[in-house]
Formats: sequence, structure tokens, C-alpha cells
Amino acid sequence: MGRKTKIAIATMVAVLALGAIGAYAYDDSQKDTIADGVTIGGVDVGGLTAREAKRAVRRQLLVPLRHSLRVSFDGQSWMLPGKRLKVHADLNRAVDDALAVSREGGLFGRLLRYVRGESVDERVAADVTYAQPAVNRFVRQIADEVNRDPRDATVEPSGDSLGVARAQNGRKLRDNLLTRQLNAAVLNADADHTIVARVHAIEPDVTAEEVASEYPTFLTLDRGSYTLRFWRNLKMVKSYTVAVGQVGLETPEGLYHLQDKQVEPTWHVPNSDWAGDLAGQSIPPGPSNPLKARWMGIFGGAGIHGTEETSSLGQAVSHGCVRMSVPDVVDLYDRVEVGTPIYIG
Repeated sequence: MGRKTKIAIATMVAVLALGAIGAYAYDDSQKDTIADGVTIGGVDVGGLTAREAKRAVRRQLLVPLRHSLRVSFDGQSWMLPGKRLKVHADLNRAVDDALAVSREGGLFGRLLRYVRGESVDERVAADVTYAQPAVNRFVRQIADEVNRDPRDATVEPSGDSLGVARAQNGRKLRDNLLTRQLNAAVLNADADHTIVARVHAIEPDVTAEEVASEYPTFLTLDRGSYTLRFWRNLKMVKSYTVAVGQVGLETPEGLYHLQDKQVEPTWHVPNSDWAGDLAGQSIPPGPSNPLKARWMGIFGGAGIHGTEETSSLGQAVSHGCVRMSVPDVVDLYDRVEVGTPIYIG
């Protein structure tokens, strides 16, 4: 082998050695740089160092997700501040994964990629998390304010009338749906962050059309006009002139129900000062008993009964009871049952 050949070979070996050293050096210089084409949570981090990648992902992915959420319903609105959601991602792990995929393929594979200018095209998950309990508490708060029990239709009595309070539907928040919508909005910076809540309607048990069957009979007493009215299916059937309690011993105001019924009742005299020597006694039917023909108990010792003192009708003269003429009390007695409501106004 001639001298010139040896020199050429030595030169070639030196060039190759220098090239290999250069390749190793260049590859080593790239170990802290993410390869082109790598994304973290959809953010392009190719060509960035670990610190730069974390900053980019935080700015482009996490910051836009730290928004507040708003829910509206029927003119009301509620807001969940973004800071309560505690949106977070493990950026250290994500960047380590991005660097790891950047180093795949071995030295020779990486060198080919460098020479050819190829990219890795690898998607690394950011694994964004947030405080699910905060969303759940938010939904419960809204439910507490939105949910409403249904209201049955019922009567609104006064001393001389029977009105009907119409039924009202209740409502229940579709909380599972709202939770899903909020969860989706947390992780979507482009989503509509004002969500309209939806509800299920809850029908009442008793409608206005059905309420009459709930009150087949009803009594109202207007003490001012001394008039007792009998109602069937919320329609006034008959009225009676009565006597009511005198000043200081007024017939009790309010809504009551007939507690008992008796034919030719015994008078159990209350232990009251006005009863005098009769206080505490039981007076059987007869001339000495002022309770004539029929008795319908209302409250305590007060009730509806017949009287022979028809001149007292249309006045406030009794000791709390409602007095009726004997024909009227017999007529009414046959129309009502124990439990019939009576409103005294």
C-alpha cells in the first residue's frame, strides 16, 4: 500500500470518527428538546425544552380552562368560579413522556430523522383533572333552589264562600344532565359556559277538576251575618240563620271538622263560671237540656245544636255554640257526616 493510500485511509477514518463524535454530540444536545410533531393535550411542543413546554401547555391549555361556569333558569342564575374547579394537569409527567417519545428509535433512527427533517407526530395526553366535588356541590345548590313540590288544588274558604286554589305543577332539576353538561364545559374552552338548566315537571295529586270530590260536603259559618251555609261538591245548597257565641264566649274562628254527631244529646255542662251550679253535670234529654234534637261537635265543648229559643237566632247570645231551629238542625244533621269540614269566619 502506497504512502498516499495510507494517508487517504487515515484521513477517511478521522473524518468518520469526527462525524460520529459530532453526531453523538448533536444527539446529546437534543436530549432535553422535544421532537417536532409532539403535542401535549393538543398543544404543539415540538422543538421546546421541558421548561418551555410546560409554560406553553399551561398558557394554551390550562389557563383557558380556568373559566367560570354559569347556569341559568327562569330568570335566575348561578355562577361557579373557575378557581373552585382547581383545573390541574401533571405537566412534569406529560413533559417527561414527551421527551421519552422524542428519544425513541435509537441513535441511528434519530440521526436519520434529523437528516431527513422528519417529525415524530406523537400525541401525549395532558390528563387534565378538576374538582368534581365542586361541580356536584354546585348542582345540589341549584337543585335546592329550583326544585319545587307540586301543590294540590284545594279550597279557600271564608265565612260566606268557597273558592278553589288551583293546582300547581312541581318541578325537579335534571341534575344528572346538568352535571354532564358542566363536566363537558369544564374541559372545553370553546364551550358555551352559560348552561340553561332543565327540569322535570311533577304533576299534583289533586287538580282543580278533582278537588270537588275531595270535599263532597262543606260548612261555612259567617258569624257577622249569623248565616250557616251547607255546600255539596263546592256548590252552595242551603243556608240557615243561626245564633253564635256572645262577646267573650265567641264561637271559635278557623277551620274545623265535625267531631261527632248525636241524636237527642246529653248536655255535658262545662266547668265554666257561666254554668253556675250546673257546672260539671250531665243533663239528659228533656226540658232542662238546652241542646235540642241534634248535636254536631266542632271544637272542645262547642258544637251545633237545635234550640227552642228561636228568638235568639240571628244574634250573638250563646256560650260559644251554634244554635239552629229544630227543623233546621234535623235537616242539616242528615246532610253531613263526621269529618265534614266547617270554616268559621
